[in-house]
Amino acid sequence: MPIQTVKEKITKVVLSQPEDATYDEILKELVFSKMVDRGLEDVRSGRVISNNEMASRIRAWQK
Repeated sequence: MPIQTVKEKITKVVLSQPEDATYDEILKELVFSKMVDRGLEDVRSGRVISNNEMASRIRAWQK
């Protein structure tokens, strides 16, 4: 599968929105798409932690 350019990714997200989508709704979708891309890159790069480790960190933050 060919790699999409940033412009192509943005265009795809914008065109997938309904005609009456607001500026804010489109921006939220673009941000969500970017977060998904970043998460997938983290997984590919091995930058992940276990659920147990995350739970431990959350408990530490709540103190």
